[in-house]
Amino acid sequence: TAVKANLGLSFVAYSSLVSMFCWSAFWLVSAVPTLYITSGCDAQARACEKEANGLVVFLLLMSYYWTYQVIRNTVHVTVAGVVGTWWYVPTEAASFCSRSIGDSYFRSLTYSFGSICFGSLLVAVIESLVSMVRNLRESGDEGGVFLCIAECILHLLQGVVEYFNTWAFTYVGIYGYSFIEAGRNVVTLFKSRGWTTIISDSLAQSVLTLVSIGVGLITAIICLIVSYSRGMVFGDELGASSAAFFIGFTTGLVLTNTLLSLVSAAVNTVIVCYADAPLEFSLNHPRLSEHMYDGWAKAWPDEFRYQSSSSYR
Repeated sequence: TAVKANLGLSFVAYSSLVSMFCWSAFWLVSAVPTLYITSGCDAQARACEKEANGLVVFLLLMSYYWTYQVIRNTVHVTVAGVVGTWWYVPTEAASFCSRSIGDSYFRSLTYSFGSICFGSLLVAVIESLVSMVRNLRESGDEGGVFLCIAECILHLLQGVVEYFNTWAFTYVGIYGYSFIEAGRNVVTLFKSRGWTTIISDSLAQSVLTLVSIGVGLITAIICLIVSYSRGMVFGDELGASSAAFFIGFTTGLVLTNTLLSLVSAAVNTVIVCYADAPLEFSLNHPRLSEHMYDGWAKAWPDEFRYQSSSSYR
């Protein structure tokens, strides 16, 4: 309902989609020649004098993932700000292009941009390390067992950091705290409410992730078809197919994830606001508050201990 009342947020999401597409194209045409040159490859890239420099590969991967995370989290913080305004002051966030959209977007690119970049960097470093370790393991070099263990540890660490970032950025968007302070405050909030089970049961992100993976697979198949129909097969056929599939899948996954972050950010913001300010919700949106109370009391009878909206009134 909050997003429908501020459908101008779709422009923010689609602009981020365009930005991500442009960045992906720019990164590809910059990264591939850089790797060819630093590896001493010939003009046809059939023979290279040496292996790709690990530091160069890591920096290129980190630049891509970091920019991707910054664009995505900027949308997240903007949506959190708009939904937070709708929650507390609905008159300021009740039109297609309400003032809250411009104000929230401006804050995310100015006052909160440092927090966005810092939190995004943490995830980007881990994602880059995961990609490098995975490539080393799949290349069949020695130390496969240790590389597999390292990849599992990095995946676990990535999940923890991304989970923390999700709620921290929501708090940044609503209240304007710094990244570290926002993360600390939101963890304290959920612990004080006893809502760890409630936020762990949220299925919204899982559904959106499955949609992104599905679009990524479709894009990968289309990329394979286009590459073969245009004769864009260089060197080993299996390697060329893998490269086309990987590029298509990654591009589709990243672009779809950026767009669907609009939905996930709104869901997370509602959960944070409901934990922090149920009375304001009851006063400003009584009918929705009743629906929310009935649904949550039925789903989590032990963890959910709020009074009903009618009791507040």
